[in-house]
Amino acid sequence: MIRFSVVLAILFCTVYAVNVSAIQPGKTVRWDTPMGKVVFDGKNHAAAGLKCEACHSKIFKMRKGSTDMKMADISAGKFCGKCHNGTKAFATTDNCNICHRKK
Repeated sequence: MIRFSVVLAILFCTVYAVNVSAIQPGKTVRWDTPMGKVVFDGKNHAAAGLKCEACHSKIFKMRKGSTDMKMADISAGKFCGKCHNGTKAFATTDNCNICHRKK
């Protein structure tokens, strides 16, 4: 019975540790756009108290590259624009350099 409890505790801790980070440590998602590359590193979102489930799979699919985003969609409140609307998080309009990097 003690072994079962230990295994259950380890399993719980492992699942909890995976769910608290917005993206796996050391992993990023990158998009090459005409305005420069956009790199999503979940550290900023995790620091704001968000978990993966905040966006996945309500807004984004879990598979990298499965979402075809256009800036017009984001500006219309889809994808990143769902939160980055100037109310919940910084607006995407007039803040290009926050996400888009020329390097």
